[in-house]
Amino acid sequence: MLNNILNRSQELFNRVFETEVLRRIVKNSSYLVSASGFTAALGFVQSIFVGRLLGPAGLGLFSAVRSFTGVANRFASFRIHEMVVRHVRLYEESGEHEKGAAVYKIAGLLEMAGAIVAFGIIWSLSGLGARVFGQDPTTAPLFVLYGSVVLINLLFESSTGLLQVFDRFRVMAGITAVQGVFTLAFVVMAFLTQASLNGVVLAYVAGKLLGGVATTVAAFITAGQEWGWSWWRVPLNVLKQDRRRLLTFAFSTNASGTISLIAKDSEALWISGFLGTTQAGFYGVALWLVGILQIPISPLPNTTYPEISREIARKDWKSTRYVLRRGSWLATAYSLPVTVGLIALGWWLIPFVYGEDFAPAYPVLVILLIGYTFTNIFYWNRIALLALNRPVFPTVVNFIGMLLKVAGILLFASRFGALAFAGLLSGYFIFTVGAAAARVLLDLRQREASETPA
Repeated sequence: MLNNILNRSQELFNRVFETEVLRRIVKNSSYLVSASGFTAALGFVQSIFVGRLLGPAGLGLFSAVRSFTGVANRFASFRIHEMVVRHVRLYEESGEHEKGAAVYKIAGLLEMAGAIVAFGIIWSLSGLGARVFGQDPTTAPLFVLYGSVVLINLLFESSTGLLQVFDRFRVMAGITAVQGVFTLAFVVMAFLTQASLNGVVLAYVAGKLLGGVATTVAAFITAGQEWGWSWWRVPLNVLKQDRRRLLTFAFSTNASGTISLIAKDSEALWISGFLGTTQAGFYGVALWLVGILQIPISPLPNTTYPEISREIARKDWKSTRYVLRRGSWLATAYSLPVTVGLIALGWWLIPFVYGEDFAPAYPVLVILLIGYTFTNIFYWNRIALLALNRPVFPTVVNFIGMLLKVAGILLFASRFGALAFAGLLSGYFIFTVGAAAARVLLDLRQREASETPA
């Protein structure tokens, strides 16, 4: 009987990992999963210290401060790492190494400009943010202090993209793990000294500083190893014929990112503004627990994107569809059991870990798990569209989803509170991710059919 079980397990393993592309994705993901799993465990411990130190209202204010910076940064910047992965990979495949280096340079310049603009927005609007989202004008310096993160991460996105292109996933994993350890150490110090919210903010900024500097240095070293140490001297005019396409890609992904930050990446601000920081604290705890669901899935887009970009550049549609299908199977195998476990135990886990004051976070958690599980299963929806050179489609779909979600907030938020926000976010995920995944599969079938001899 044992031999039969082992044989079946071997057959299943061979079926799932029978292609080199999928094995590379899983191998590269394993580095990031190990690091992100370790970091998520540290983050979970951090959340306990922060939650017990600050309480629901303080935690809600902290979430609003972080979200305010994230929104300003996303509004003024581009999804630079996607531009780097897409176009540097394309030029590397065709042997045009100078163009690849030039893409990295122009990406870095765009990112630096965006970071400076973002910090200017944070600085000028910090007073408004403190009044509307922090509900306390005296908290304005906290918004500026945490906002310094955008300057710390001046080249973080472009550097992350370059490390992905050249398969430096082990390096990325190491940086992530070390950053997590240092951040936890700073948070524990804040807890033991019973520091105020200022101390917690400083702890997180210090961790971001370490991670941002290490990632940028690693990317510069990688660029030197791959292109030679004078890569930064490559003139940008080598991209003269491709400049319009690059900028179209960058600005379309920026538009999509702006829509996403309104629809799904600024929940703490919406809830703080409509319901107050206490409700935002409950919501923040629910999102921290949802992070358990995302531990092994969150690295998959980063490791899958370079691989499917390569397969699509080769016009291997069958291999692309196979990788996406197997990826969904793997994501489902993890996501469904974890979701069931969190629903079954969350009612006990939340008050036990964070304290009785956080018990109202449980219903929010249950509703959020529906949308996040769906997103996990089709984690590849957006990166596949970008690899297929369809950056506009997710922008349009996300825009429609954003309008529906904002309308829902205006109609239901005052009546149903945080539950309305959780339900609307899950609905947004199901609508936008479902539409994007369907578009990817349809596009792949059409391209494969058009190249199949009659």
